[in-house]
Amino acid sequence: MTQEASSVRRIQENLLAKSERRLLNWICARLPAAIKPDHLTAIGLVGAALVLAGYAASGTDRWWLWLAVAGYFVHWFGDSLDGSVARHRGIERPRYGYFLDHSADGIGNLFIVGGLGLSPFVRLDVALIALCGYYLMSIHAFLAARVLGELKLSYVAAGPTELRLLLIAITLLMFKFGHDVPHLGPFSAFDLFVGIAGIALVLLFVAQTVLTARRLARMGE
Repeated sequence: MTQEASSVRRIQENLLAKSERRLLNWICARLPAAIKPDHLTAIGLVGAALVLAGYAASGTDRWWLWLAVAGYFVHWFGDSLDGSVARHRGIERPRYGYFLDHSADGIGNLFIVGGLGLSPFVRLDVALIALCGYYLMSIHAFLAARVLGELKLSYVAAGPTELRLLLIAITLLMFKFGHDVPHLGPFSAFDLFVGIAGIALVLLFVAQTVLTARRLARMGE
């Protein structure tokens, strides 16, 4: 990066941001010193792997979906706390942390969304649309950090935590109803939800790209 990661302004305006920040600060103050930010990044990846395993195994027994639910909480714990602990302890390594954290995010979300596609409840091609939408929004966030010095972590009042809660709710519905949900042709209600979310992310990427380009044009850059 030409612009130092430490100078990038984080923008997080999701609905749960303030209450989540209070909780994270409380945990940071009580977390054992032996647990380092890199350990938490690894814990986040383990959580994503648990989500993948739970979804993939749910084809044999729906009870495996509870492993996916547990994985979401483990993923939140590691993914939300790694940077928070570094800032709380004043041990940030801006470029290293930025690179490692977002690399782990890319792998973790591949596990999670790919796991949805490996479950018997969501078609793989539909899940891949959602994954493409996520990666496009990630690309936009990283480009905006480079050209505007802003890393936007939430859109339309929703961020990673709200998304995890929504996915947990969908997973609980999978457990409760299984395949006994409305269908539109070959697509189940779960397919439609995931597919529409993916398309919405693609459209949001297009809209944000236009808005950012106009903003840069007004700045004369």
